[in-house]
Amino acid sequence: MQFGIFTVGDVTSDPTTGRDPTEHERIIATVAIAQKAEEVGLDVFATGEHHNPPFVPSSPTTLLGFLAGRTERLILSTSTTLITTNDPVKIAEDFSVLQHLAEGRVDIMLGRGNTGPVYPWFGKDIRAAISLTVENYELLRALWDSEVVDWSGKYRTPLQGFTLAPRPLDEVAPFVWHAAIRTPEVAELAAFYGDGFFANHIFWPSSHTERMVALFRERFTHYGHGTPEQAIVGLGGQVFVRPNSQDAVREFRPYFDNAPVYGHGPSLEEFTAQTPLTVGSPQEVIDKTLSFRDYVGDYQRQLFLVDHAGLPLKTVLEQLDLLGEHVIPVLRKEFAVGRPVDVPDAPTHATQVAAARRAETEEAQS
Repeated sequence: MQFGIFTVGDVTSDPTTGRDPTEHERIIATVAIAQKAEEVGLDVFATGEHHNPPFVPSSPTTLLGFLAGRTERLILSTSTTLITTNDPVKIAEDFSVLQHLAEGRVDIMLGRGNTGPVYPWFGKDIRAAISLTVENYELLRALWDSEVVDWSGKYRTPLQGFTLAPRPLDEVAPFVWHAAIRTPEVAELAAFYGDGFFANHIFWPSSHTERMVALFRERFTHYGHGTPEQAIVGLGGQVFVRPNSQDAVREFRPYFDNAPVYGHGPSLEEFTAQTPLTVGSPQEVIDKTLSFRDYVGDYQRQLFLVDHAGLPLKTVLEQLDLLGEHVIPVLRKEFAVGRPVDVPDAPTHATQVAAARRAETEEAQS
């Protein structure tokens, strides 16, 4: 079981001080947060991709490349890379280079994005979002898996005799997660290719996430990749933790009430009751996170959002200390209890390389 954090990279005023961080401060703070994640024992850091204020991560691979040189163990990922508006050739190139720089500590989460104006900015039509997702991923997969690619499609210039440079490290592409909040077609795409499915259910009730993950598991088996329990699943979530729940609620409330992503709507108590948001003590975070398994089954990756809504860097780093010392060790232990032996761990570069070599050996012997 992998645990980590993801950021959307918002530049938001601190409602308790009225102070606006600069874009530079936010980017530098994000580096500090990722390094702290590794220091406290988390497994994954993932950055979003946005091309409009108030967000700063318009170039995720630039940030992740810098972090590759500042970390040693952390898996570097995205949350998400826009498969609709980015050129699949450039995605393949950027992540191949990143994979080499990070010695394989890289995977990628693909998504459609939820900012409508991005589509025309990059010459795309939002009405084609689903078909763009499918076609662009087909090409991305071909670029990584085939040395020479001849390709034509509806949305991009054809390729003839194209070879990706550099080739993926060890000839094994980064593992791919397909992220969805509400789109069954994305679960279908992930299942078709036997990739991972990431349900970012931070805005949704558990019943919705349960249906999405169940669909993915069913279709994963339909396409012959294994049993439903062997499908690779990740979940999003968000937490604010203090040693006792009263302090957590009191301190987080002004940030929640003014958050651009979910403030000015349901109350903190309503949102906490209806979604994965956990504001409380370490034990409350543990209990709620463990409850996710009740409706999605054993899964492989849990990412938390901890640095949004104007929370100052000092507070974010304190959250990571509490997660690393009091929450994650318990979750690792508890999630291992009763986990069937045939439920796989989250793929890493090392396990993917080993699987590829086994497949090559079996093919040679057949």
